[in-house]
Amino acid sequence: MRFLISRLSALGDVVCSLPAAAALKAGHPGCEVVWVCDRRFAAIPRLCSAVDRVVVGPLRWAKPGEIAQELGRFDAALDLQGLLKSAVVVGLSQARAKLAYHWQREGSRLFAAPVQPDPTSNHVVDQYVDVARAAGGVMDRADFALRPDEESLASVEDTLRTEGHDGRPLVVLNAGAGWATKRWPPRAFAELARRVTEAGWAVAFMGGPGDRETFAEVQAHNPGQVLDLVGRTSIPELVALLSLAQVHVAGDTGSAHIAAALGRPCVGLYTLTRPERSCPYGQFDRCLTGPPDSIPVEAVFGKVEEALKEAGT
Repeated sequence: MRFLISRLSALGDVVCSLPAAAALKAGHPGCEVVWVCDRRFAAIPRLCSAVDRVVVGPLRWAKPGEIAQELGRFDAALDLQGLLKSAVVVGLSQARAKLAYHWQREGSRLFAAPVQPDPTSNHVVDQYVDVARAAGGVMDRADFALRPDEESLASVEDTLRTEGHDGRPLVVLNAGAGWATKRWPPRAFAELARRVTEAGWAVAFMGGPGDRETFAEVQAHNPGQVLDLVGRTSIPELVALLSLAQVHVAGDTGSAHIAAALGRPCVGLYTLTRPERSCPYGQFDRCLTGPPDSIPVEAVFGKVEEALKEAGT
Protein backbone atom coordinates (compact mmCIF):
# COMPACT_ATOMS: atom_id res chain seq x y z
CA MET A 1 0.00 0.00 0.00
CA ARG A 2 1.05 3.62 -0.59
CA PHE A 3 0.17 6.76 1.35
CA LEU A 4 0.79 10.45 0.66
CA ILE A 5 1.17 13.07 3.40
CA SER A 6 1.04 16.75 2.47
CA ARG A 7 2.47 18.92 5.27
CA LEU A 8 4.72 21.62 3.91
CA SER A 9 5.44 23.89 6.88
CA ALA A 10 6.35 25.16 9.45
CA LEU A 11 9.09 23.50 11.51
CA GLY A 12 7.15 22.66 14.68
CA ASP A 13 4.03 21.71 12.75
CA VAL A 14 5.96 19.33 10.51
CA VAL A 15 7.45 17.69 13.62
CA CYS A 16 4.00 17.36 15.20
CA SER A 17 2.71 15.64 12.05
CA LEU A 18 5.33 12.86 12.08
CA PRO A 19 3.31 10.42 14.25
CA ALA A 20 0.70 10.24 11.45
CA ALA A 21 3.34 8.56 9.28
CA ALA A 22 4.28 6.16 12.08
CA ALA A 23 0.60 5.32 12.60
CA LEU A 24 0.22 4.43 8.91
CA LYS A 25 3.27 2.16 9.14
CA ALA A 26 1.86 0.47 12.24
CA GLY A 27 -1.53 -0.07 10.64
CA HIS A 28 -0.18 -1.17 7.28
CA PRO A 29 3.16 -2.97 7.78
CA GLY A 30 5.31 -2.74 4.69
CA CYS A 31 3.45 0.25 3.24
CA GLU A 32 5.22 3.16 1.56
CA VAL A 33 4.79 6.68 2.97
CA VAL A 34 5.61 9.64 0.71
CA TRP A 35 5.78 13.12 2.26
CA VAL A 36 5.52 16.44 0.40
CA CYS A 37 7.33 19.16 2.40
CA ASP A 38 8.67 22.66 1.94
CA ARG A 39 12.38 22.65 1.12
CA ARG A 40 13.18 24.61 4.31
CA PHE A 41 11.80 21.85 6.55
CA ALA A 42 12.26 18.72 4.43
CA ALA A 43 15.11 17.51 6.67
CA ILE A 44 12.57 16.65 9.38
CA PRO A 45 10.63 13.93 7.50
CA ARG A 46 13.94 12.73 6.04
CA LEU A 47 15.07 11.98 9.61
CA CYS A 48 11.85 10.07 10.35
CA SER A 49 12.13 6.31 9.95
CA ALA A 50 8.41 6.08 9.11
CA VAL A 51 8.82 8.17 5.93
CA ASP A 52 10.16 6.41 2.84
CA ARG A 53 10.41 9.30 0.42
CA VAL A 54 10.35 13.10 0.72
CA VAL A 55 9.23 15.24 -2.21
CA VAL A 56 10.11 18.92 -2.02
CA GLY A 57 7.12 21.24 -2.47
CA PRO A 58 5.11 23.31 -3.11
CA LEU A 59 4.62 21.46 -6.38
CA ARG A 60 4.49 23.89 -9.30
CA TRP A 61 4.56 21.73 -12.41
CA ALA A 62 3.13 23.25 -15.58
CA LYS A 63 0.28 20.77 -15.85
CA PRO A 64 -1.75 19.14 -13.04
CA GLY A 65 -1.27 15.74 -14.64
CA GLU A 66 2.46 16.01 -14.04
CA ILE A 67 1.86 15.94 -10.26
CA ALA A 68 -0.01 12.65 -10.51
CA GLN A 69 2.62 11.26 -12.86
CA GLU A 70 5.48 12.25 -10.54
CA LEU A 71 3.91 10.97 -7.35
CA GLY A 72 2.10 7.87 -8.62
CA ARG A 73 -1.02 6.24 -7.21
CA PHE A 74 -1.94 6.08 -3.53
CA ASP A 75 -4.41 4.23 -1.37
CA ALA A 76 -4.96 7.45 0.60
CA ALA A 77 -3.63 11.02 0.59
CA LEU A 78 -3.64 13.10 3.79
CA ASP A 79 -3.65 16.91 3.95
CA LEU A 80 -2.33 17.64 7.44
CA GLN A 81 -2.00 21.40 6.90
CA GLY A 82 -5.39 22.55 5.67
CA LEU A 83 -4.16 25.30 3.35
CA LEU A 84 -4.62 25.66 -0.39
CA LYS A 85 -0.96 24.84 -1.12
CA SER A 86 -1.14 21.56 0.80
CA ALA A 87 -4.64 20.64 -0.35
CA VAL A 88 -3.86 21.02 -4.06
CA VAL A 89 -1.21 18.30 -3.75
CA VAL A 90 -3.79 15.94 -2.27
CA GLY A 91 -6.51 17.00 -4.68
CA LEU A 92 -4.39 16.35 -7.76
CA SER A 93 -2.93 13.10 -6.48
CA GLN A 94 -4.15 9.75 -7.74
CA ALA A 95 -5.48 8.62 -4.38
CA ARG A 96 -8.53 6.48 -3.71
CA ALA A 97 -9.24 8.34 -0.45
CA LYS A 98 -8.47 12.00 0.23
CA LEU A 99 -8.57 12.99 3.90
CA ALA A 100 -7.69 16.14 5.78
CA TYR A 101 -7.03 17.66 9.19
CA HIS A 102 -10.35 19.20 10.19
CA TRP A 103 -9.23 22.87 10.39
CA GLN A 104 -9.40 23.69 6.67
CA ARG A 105 -8.83 27.17 5.24
CA GLU A 106 -8.41 28.91 1.87
CA GLY A 107 -10.84 26.58 0.11
CA SER A 108 -8.86 23.45 1.02
CA ARG A 109 -12.13 21.65 1.84
CA LEU A 110 -12.75 21.42 -1.92
CA PHE A 111 -9.93 18.89 -2.25
CA ALA A 112 -10.26 16.50 0.73
CA ALA A 113 -12.80 15.39 3.33
CA PRO A 114 -12.16 16.64 6.88
CA VAL A 115 -11.63 14.09 9.65
CA GLN A 116 -13.18 15.24 12.91
CA PRO A 117 -10.88 14.54 15.87
CA ASP A 118 -11.77 12.10 18.58
CA PRO A 119 -13.20 13.93 21.65
CA THR A 120 -10.19 12.75 23.67
CA SER A 121 -7.69 14.18 21.17
CA ASN A 122 -6.87 17.51 22.81
CA HIS A 123 -3.33 17.86 21.51
CA VAL A 124 -2.75 18.74 17.86
CA VAL A 125 -0.43 15.71 17.50
CA ASP A 126 -3.27 13.36 18.41
CA GLN A 127 -5.58 15.19 16.00
CA TYR A 128 -3.13 14.59 13.15
CA VAL A 129 -2.97 10.92 14.14
CA ASP A 130 -6.78 10.81 13.96
CA VAL A 131 -6.50 11.58 10.23
CA ALA A 132 -4.12 8.64 9.82
CA ARG A 133 -6.50 6.43 11.82
CA ALA A 134 -9.21 7.24 9.27
CA ALA A 135 -6.89 5.66 6.69
CA GLY A 136 -6.30 2.55 8.82
CA GLY A 137 -3.42 3.87 10.90
CA VAL A 138 -2.84 2.47 14.37
CA MET A 139 -1.37 4.31 17.38
CA ASP A 140 -2.15 4.58 21.09
CA ARG A 141 0.52 7.10 22.05
CA ALA A 142 2.34 9.24 19.52
CA ASP A 143 5.60 7.85 18.16
CA PHE A 144 7.57 10.44 16.17
CA ALA A 145 10.19 7.98 14.84
CA LEU A 146 12.66 10.91 14.71
CA ARG A 147 16.38 10.21 15.06
CA PRO A 148 19.51 12.32 14.45
CA ASP A 149 21.93 11.20 11.76
CA GLU A 150 25.51 10.26 12.66
CA GLU A 151 27.14 12.98 10.55
CA SER A 152 25.15 15.74 12.24
CA LEU A 153 25.83 14.28 15.68
CA ALA A 154 29.57 14.29 15.00
CA SER A 155 29.41 17.88 13.70
CA VAL A 156 27.52 19.15 16.75
CA GLU A 157 29.77 17.34 19.20
CA ASP A 158 32.78 18.94 17.49
CA THR A 159 31.18 22.40 17.69
CA LEU A 160 30.38 21.93 21.38
CA ARG A 161 33.99 20.93 22.08
CA THR A 162 35.25 23.96 20.14
CA GLU A 163 32.97 26.19 22.21
CA GLY A 164 34.46 24.72 25.40
CA HIS A 165 31.89 22.13 26.48
CA ASP A 166 33.56 19.96 29.09
CA GLY A 167 31.04 17.11 29.16
CA ARG A 168 28.81 18.41 31.95
CA PRO A 169 25.05 17.78 31.58
CA LEU A 170 23.81 20.15 28.90
CA VAL A 171 20.81 22.49 29.18
CA VAL A 172 19.88 23.98 25.79
CA LEU A 173 18.02 27.30 25.77
CA ASN A 174 16.16 28.91 22.87
CA ALA A 175 15.43 32.59 23.52
CA GLY A 176 13.87 33.13 20.10
CA ALA A 177 10.39 32.54 18.70
CA GLY A 178 8.55 33.40 15.53
CA TRP A 179 6.43 36.05 17.26
CA ALA A 180 7.78 38.58 19.75
CA THR A 181 4.69 37.96 21.92
CA LYS A 182 5.81 34.34 22.37
CA ARG A 183 9.22 35.30 23.76
CA TRP A 184 10.28 35.21 27.39
CA PRO A 185 12.37 38.35 28.12
CA PRO A 186 16.13 38.17 27.31
CA ARG A 187 16.99 39.31 30.85
CA ALA A 188 15.02 36.33 32.21
CA PHE A 189 16.92 33.92 29.94
CA ALA A 190 20.19 35.47 31.11
CA GLU A 191 19.25 35.04 34.76
CA LEU A 192 18.17 31.44 34.12
CA ALA A 193 21.48 30.71 32.39
CA ARG A 194 23.38 32.07 35.40
CA ARG A 195 21.33 29.95 37.78
CA VAL A 196 21.90 26.79 35.74
CA THR A 197 25.66 27.29 35.36
CA GLU A 198 26.04 28.16 39.05
CA ALA A 199 24.33 24.85 39.85
CA GLY A 200 27.07 23.06 37.90
CA TRP A 201 25.44 22.34 34.54
CA ALA A 202 26.45 23.59 31.10
CA VAL A 203 24.25 25.97 29.08
CA ALA A 204 24.06 26.28 25.31
CA PHE A 205 21.94 28.82 23.45
CA MET A 206 20.57 27.81 20.05
CA GLY A 207 18.33 29.40 17.42
CA GLY A 208 18.22 30.47 13.81
CA PRO A 209 20.28 33.23 12.16
CA GLY A 210 17.41 35.63 12.84
CA ASP A 211 17.80 35.05 16.58
CA ARG A 212 21.27 36.61 16.79
CA GLU A 213 19.80 39.98 17.83
CA THR A 214 17.78 38.37 20.62
CA PHE A 215 20.86 36.47 21.81
CA ALA A 216 22.81 39.74 21.84
CA GLU A 217 20.16 41.10 24.21
CA VAL A 218 20.61 38.03 26.41
CA GLN A 219 24.38 38.57 26.45
CA ALA A 220 23.87 42.21 27.43
CA HIS A 221 22.33 40.95 30.67
CA ASN A 222 25.44 38.91 31.56
CA PRO A 223 24.28 35.25 31.31
CA GLY A 224 27.66 33.95 32.44
CA GLN A 225 29.74 31.35 30.62
CA VAL A 226 27.45 29.92 27.93
CA LEU A 227 27.98 28.06 24.66
CA ASP A 228 26.90 30.00 21.57
CA LEU A 229 25.29 27.88 18.85
CA VAL A 230 22.78 30.49 17.69
CA GLY A 231 22.50 30.43 13.91
CA ARG A 232 25.19 27.76 13.68
CA THR A 233 23.13 24.61 13.18
CA SER A 234 21.29 23.21 10.19
CA ILE A 235 18.00 21.48 10.92
CA PRO A 236 19.67 18.03 11.09
CA GLU A 237 22.29 19.51 13.45
CA LEU A 238 19.53 21.09 15.55
CA VAL A 239 17.96 17.65 15.93
CA ALA A 240 21.36 16.28 16.90
CA LEU A 241 21.98 19.06 19.44
CA LEU A 242 18.63 18.55 21.14
CA SER A 243 19.22 14.80 21.27
CA LEU A 244 22.31 15.57 23.39
CA ALA A 245 20.45 17.92 25.75
CA GLN A 246 19.44 16.81 29.23
CA VAL A 247 16.80 19.56 29.23
CA HIS A 248 15.54 22.09 26.70
CA VAL A 249 13.86 25.41 27.56
CA ALA A 250 11.91 27.28 24.90
CA GLY A 251 8.70 29.09 24.08
CA ASP A 252 6.06 27.79 21.69
CA THR A 253 8.48 27.21 18.84
CA GLY A 254 9.83 24.41 16.66
CA SER A 255 12.76 23.39 18.84
CA ALA A 256 10.41 22.56 21.73
CA HIS A 257 8.55 20.07 19.55
CA ILE A 258 11.79 18.55 18.27
CA ALA A 259 13.00 18.00 21.84
CA ALA A 260 9.72 16.33 22.80
CA ALA A 261 9.81 14.18 19.66
CA LEU A 262 13.27 12.97 20.72
CA GLY A 263 12.00 12.16 24.20
CA ARG A 264 14.02 14.93 25.84
CA PRO A 265 12.57 16.88 28.81
CA CYS A 266 11.35 20.28 27.64
CA VAL A 267 10.25 23.21 29.77
CA GLY A 268 7.73 25.14 27.68
CA LEU A 269 7.14 28.85 28.25
CA TYR A 270 3.68 29.68 26.93
CA THR A 271 2.95 33.39 26.82
CA LEU A 272 0.20 33.38 24.18
CA THR A 273 -0.93 29.96 22.91
CA ARG A 274 -2.72 27.19 24.82
CA PRO A 275 -0.30 24.50 26.04
CA GLU A 276 -3.14 21.96 26.24
CA ARG A 277 -3.17 21.92 22.44
CA SER A 278 0.43 22.70 21.51
CA CYS A 279 2.75 21.93 24.41
CA PRO A 280 5.83 19.73 23.88
CA TYR A 281 3.98 16.43 23.45
CA GLY A 282 3.35 14.60 26.72
CA GLN A 283 4.97 17.34 28.81
CA PHE A 284 2.10 19.60 29.81
CA ASP A 285 3.21 19.38 33.45
CA ARG A 286 6.52 21.05 32.52
CA CYS A 287 4.85 24.08 30.92
CA LEU A 288 4.54 27.51 32.51
CA THR A 289 2.02 30.04 31.25
CA GLY A 290 1.30 33.74 31.49
CA PRO A 291 2.34 37.10 30.01
CA PRO A 292 6.08 37.20 29.23
CA ASP A 293 7.03 39.27 32.28
CA SER A 294 4.92 37.17 34.64
CA ILE A 295 6.74 33.82 34.35
CA PRO A 296 9.31 33.86 37.18
CA VAL A 297 12.86 32.65 36.63
CA GLU A 298 12.69 30.73 39.91
CA ALA A 299 9.76 28.66 38.62
CA VAL A 300 11.54 27.88 35.32
CA PHE A 301 14.75 26.94 37.11
CA GLY A 302 12.73 24.69 39.41
CA LYS A 303 11.34 22.81 36.38
CA VAL A 304 14.85 22.47 34.92
CA GLU A 305 16.29 21.25 38.23
CA GLU A 306 13.44 18.76 38.63
CA ALA A 307 13.97 17.32 35.14
CA LEU A 308 17.71 16.99 35.67
CA LYS A 309 17.25 15.21 38.96
CA GLU A 310 14.70 12.84 37.38
CA ALA A 311 17.35 12.01 34.78
CA GLY A 312 19.88 11.35 37.52
CA THR A 313 22.22 14.17 36.51
